[in-house]
Amino acid sequence: MEQEISKFSKIKRKGWAVFGLSYFTFFIWNLVTTGWLYYAKNPDGSNSLLAVTIPLFANSLLMSSTFQLYYWYKKVRGTYFGLVFFVAIWLSFERFHLSWEFTWPWLNLGNVFSEYPKVIQWYDTIGATGGSFWILLINVFTFYTIRIWEAGRIRKDLIKNVSILMAVIFLPILISIYKYNSYQERSVGNVNVVLLQPELDPYNEKYSKDSLQILDELLTLAEQNSKGKVDFYIAPETAFPGRGSLSENGFNKSLSINIAKEFLIKHPQSILMTGASTHKYLFNESETENYSVKIQDGLWVNSYNSALQIIPNQNVEVYHKGKLVPGVEIFPYIRFLKPILGDAMLDFGGATTSLGIDKERKVFINKFNKAKVAPIICYESIYGEFVTDYVKNGANLLAIMTNDSWWDNSEGHKQLLSYARLRAIETRREIVRAANSGISAHINARGDIVEDTFYGDQTALAVTANLLEEKSIYTKTGDLISRIAIFVLGFLLIYHFGEKIASKK
Repeated sequence: MEQEISKFSKIKRKGWAVFGLSYFTFFIWNLVTTGWLYYAKNPDGSNSLLAVTIPLFANSLLMSSTFQLYYWYKKVRGTYFGLVFFVAIWLSFERFHLSWEFTWPWLNLGNVFSEYPKVIQWYDTIGATGGSFWILLINVFTFYTIRIWEAGRIRKDLIKNVSILMAVIFLPILISIYKYNSYQERSVGNVNVVLLQPELDPYNEKYSKDSLQILDELLTLAEQNSKGKVDFYIAPETAFPGRGSLSENGFNKSLSINIAKEFLIKHPQSILMTGASTHKYLFNESETENYSVKIQDGLWVNSYNSALQIIPNQNVEVYHKGKLVPGVEIFPYIRFLKPILGDAMLDFGGATTSLGIDKERKVFINKFNKAKVAPIICYESIYGEFVTDYVKNGANLLAIMTNDSWWDNSEGHKQLLSYARLRAIETRREIVRAANSGISAHINARGDIVEDTFYGDQTALAVTANLLEEKSIYTKTGDLISRIAIFVLGFLLIYHFGEKIASKK
C-alpha cells in the first residue's frame, strides 16, 4: 500500500494517505484482538467504553505513527535503507512500549506464537522480541523479493530470493522442533502445589462480601483439596481481603493473616502464597513517593497490589506488583499529568488511586523445601525481560497470581494465559498459575500446558511442579535484539542527518 501510494499514485497528499490507511489498518487489528476490553464494567454495571477506546485509539495512533516515520525515512533514503529503518524502528517502538508508564505491549508481534510453543523454542535464546524480529524480517524480505521480481522479471534472482526466504521461515522452525523434542528438565527437586480458584465475581461479590467470609471460603476450598502433603497453596491476585486492604504496619495483628496461619498449622510445612490488597502508613515525608496519599499532617499512605508469603510463626513476606495497568492501577506520569487531568483513573470497583511498586523483583524462599518462588502478579507476566529479573534473583519456579475475571468469558483471560507460555520458554522455568475464575494452570518449561481448569469453575488444581535452576541465554542477555535495533536506528538517523549537514558545507 505504502509503495503504491509513494511511487505510483497521483494523490497530492501522499503522507496523509499513508497515515490514514495505516491507522485504519492498525485500528482494525487492535479492535479485533483487544476488543474484549469492552467487557470491563463501570461501578453502575455498564460496560466501560473508556477501557476499550483509550487503548484502541491510542495504540493504533502509536503504531501508525511508527509506520509514518518509516514512510518519511524511505522517502528520503530510498527503499533499501527504508526497509532496514522499518525493522529497527518497529523493534524500538516495541521496546519503548515495554518500558514507559503508558505501557501496553499486548500486541507486540512476537506474542503471536504463544499458542505454538513447538515452533518457538529458540525464545530461550532471544525471547519474544526475537519473534518480532523474525516476523518483520520475513515480511520485509517477502516485499523485497516481490519488488525485485516486478522490476526485472529475472527468474534466477526470484529462485535465489525465494530459497533464502524459505530458509528464513523454516530453519528456525526446524531448530525449534529439535529443541522441543530433545529438551530435558534438570530439576533440583519438586513441590506439590494446590492452585486455588475461588471464582469470586469481581463486580458483585469481591467488594461487597465480608472479607472474613471471602477468606473462609478460600480456606475451605484449600481444605477440600488437601490430599497428601501440600508444599504451597497459591491463591489469585487480590484474593483477600475484598473491599479495603491489609495494613502492612500491622500484619502480625491482622485477623485475616492469623486465621490463615491457624489453617497452615493444621498442615505442617505448608505455605500460603496469595495476592492481596495492602497499604502502608508513612510518618516521614522523606519516605513518600508521587503516589503517596496525604491523610493528615504527618501521615501518608501508600497502596499496593501485593503478593504475600504466609508461614506460621514467621513474619509475612510481601512483594509489591512492579508493572501496573495504566489508568487502572497507575496514573501515568502523575507528577506532570495530574495537575492537567485531575483524577482520571478508571474505576471498576476497586482502587482508584495510583499504586506503589517494588523496584526490585523479590523471590520467596522458605526453610521447608528448595523452592525459590517468583511471585508474578497478573500484568507482569506480559513482560519477558522483566520476568527474567526474578530468575536472576534465584527463582526456580514461577508463580503467577492473577484475576482475569474483569472481562467475563472473553478472549482476554485466554490471551494472558497464553502469554505465560512464552515466559516459561524464555526462562526455562515451570509455571504454576492461580486465576480467580480461571484459567488456572501448570505450564512446563517447554511452554506446554500440562494441566488446567475450566473458566468459571470454583475449584482447585493440585499439581507437582519441578524446580529448575539452569539459566537460559535469554535470562542472561534479555532483549538483546531490541538493544541492537535501537543502535541501528540511531546509526541510520545520525548517518542521514550527518550527510545532510556535510552536504550543506
